[in-house]
Amino acid sequence: MRYLSAGESHGPGLTVVIDGFPSNLPVSKEYIDEQLRRRQMGYGRGFRQRIETDTVEVTSGIRFGRTLGTPITMNVVNRDFKNWTDRMAVFGEKPEDLKEIYRPRPGHADLAGAIKYDHEDIRNVLERASARNTATIVAAGALAKQLLEQFGIEVTAHVVELCDVVAKDLPDSLDELRARADASEVRCADAGAEAEMIRRIDEAKENGDTVGGIFEVIVRGCPIGLGSYAMPDRKLDGRLAGALMSIQAIKGVEIGLGFEAARRFGSKVHDPIAYANGSYLRATNGAGGLEGGVTNGEDVVVRVAMKPISTLYKPLPSVNMKTKETELAAIERSDYCALPAASVVGENVVAWVIADALIEKLGGDSLEQMQDNYEKYRERVAKR
Repeated sequence: MRYLSAGESHGPGLTVVIDGFPSNLPVSKEYIDEQLRRRQMGYGRGFRQRIETDTVEVTSGIRFGRTLGTPITMNVVNRDFKNWTDRMAVFGEKPEDLKEIYRPRPGHADLAGAIKYDHEDIRNVLERASARNTATIVAAGALAKQLLEQFGIEVTAHVVELCDVVAKDLPDSLDELRARADASEVRCADAGAEAEMIRRIDEAKENGDTVGGIFEVIVRGCPIGLGSYAMPDRKLDGRLAGALMSIQAIKGVEIGLGFEAARRFGSKVHDPIAYANGSYLRATNGAGGLEGGVTNGEDVVVRVAMKPISTLYKPLPSVNMKTKETELAAIERSDYCALPAASVVGENVVAWVIADALIEKLGGDSLEQMQDNYEKYRERVAKR
């Protein structure tokens, strides 16, 4: 399973084309639109979110609410394009009064992208590098989540750190964790930490600064055996890390204990194995549900570090690429904190990777074939 996306932040719209999705999956457009709505929410978002109300238009691959097994095409219209039609015109000459960008922002793709693609106007870089393009990732992930639900697999994300504030009062119940996160402006399940996180965002806004943090994604219901230890590119932990690191502003990924495992003796890291009532059990989950690149039946737990957004309203020093003089970096309309939104993006990215691994494991061209194969696989696992 794969997808290709296209579009610019202020262009006419964003498009994603999905190939390899099984047929006969019941699909809800409302479900996809809800995931897009969640991506736009969160304390600290900028003015752009007041303009856009993201929904999908499906133009191929679905008929009467069920997938056909053929490529699925989804489009998200950029409503703000009406304000950018002269500056982002697909054809024609550029306006004489066009304000081009020559001052790259530290931390963004501006400088490296402009040099790589021989662009004079940095807008040619930032339009595609923008996190606005995560809307297509979420749309693809929303399809994947609907497939996973058919197999009892749930994916939930929540914010665990923002700047220097750490969430500690977290419930054991995944349902309660999800409910608290969904009710929180910063997607944090710890109400006390939430209040402090909001204060940090307000502080950043007051100072023309930005803040990042860490979110966690939990996958419950994964069967044993997704992924592989046989080849590096088939290891599921590597695939998850690669996909998550491809989200804008993500700088780190850890699974299970992650970096903490490096600080402990092995006896305090690995999860003892037991057997009861016909299945293998673990009292702990330091491995985060993955051993040797393969799911082991426990929850898959991934934590993701997001840096502060690169656009600062009190910009850092930069260089004018035309004059080579030192100037302040350009300012683009942006957020003060997009961590809550990033957690939703990460949730859908993880769903996509897990769904891809599930299709790889089970095979079949239709949902029915996958379900038949799943039942046979579960029977085989139960005998072990």
